[in-house]
Amino acid sequence: MNVWIWLIIIGCIAVMMLLLLKIYFLKKSAKEIKKAFIEKTEQNTNTLISISSHDADMKELAAAINTQLRIFHQSRQKFEHGDLELKEAITNISHDFRTPLTAIYGYLKLLQNDGCSETEKTYLSAIENRTNALKQLTEELFHYTLVCSDTEELSLQKININSVLENSILSSYAVLKQHKMIPQISIPDKKVERMLDENALSRVIGNIISNAIKYSDGDFIISLSADGSLRFSNHAAALTEIQVGRLFDRFYTVSSARKSTGLGLSIAKTLTEKMGGTICASYANQVLTICLKF
Repeated sequence: MNVWIWLIIIGCIAVMMLLLLKIYFLKKSAKEIKKAFIEKTEQNTNTLISISSHDADMKELAAAINTQLRIFHQSRQKFEHGDLELKEAITNISHDFRTPLTAIYGYLKLLQNDGCSETEKTYLSAIENRTNALKQLTEELFHYTLVCSDTEELSLQKININSVLENSILSSYAVLKQHKMIPQISIPDKKVERMLDENALSRVIGNIISNAIKYSDGDFIISLSADGSLRFSNHAAALTEIQVGRLFDRFYTVSSARKSTGLGLSIAKTLTEKMGGTICASYANQVLTICLKF
């Protein structure tokens, strides 16, 4: 009787050991699949998942995931190819527009200097305004493709954010005054220094200020914190939370934003992230706030 009991015990232990080994190899295969899946989706590679286990179910799972990975790779290649074609088309179009627009602007100046009646001056002024707007939009399209290009390298060096912010505000002061916007500015006395590209940071701040001019109800608050955070706030009753959530999308504009390609904040986001920073927008109590952190 004792022999049978011992045999049963030994049999149970053997079964438990087999089950534990089975569980161990299943967990190992699951970890292999997880690690490989992350690598295949994050890296631009067409290689598929392979596992060391010979378990039929795990091999079937890996095969099913590989099928979806093939579809994912094909979709990503189509997207990247289409995105590249779009950028090239924008670059070519904007480049082709620049030369004739410059010529048109030059001829307009000649006509304005030539003796014109008041009515003709009014018409020429309207043409000049539209030409300037088209020229600005063309330049924005051209700069967007440069910013998004992988060949566009930033020169990171230690810069004083305080100084760059002050200079950017001064550069926009005439336009702010024209729109009757007197910003409330808060900048610490202590220097806030970071490894950034000065030209890129100036462009980011300039684009955010331009955005505030488009949407502000008249107020504008700019603040820099000692931790490198920049905040730009203004009342914007015409906006909604959904619109604010899409402000960084390229080519997105709201109906109240005339003469805009919808690229200003998209460029700001791209440049900020290239410099290792973060940018976000929030909307509460009809106040739009854009935050930068380096």
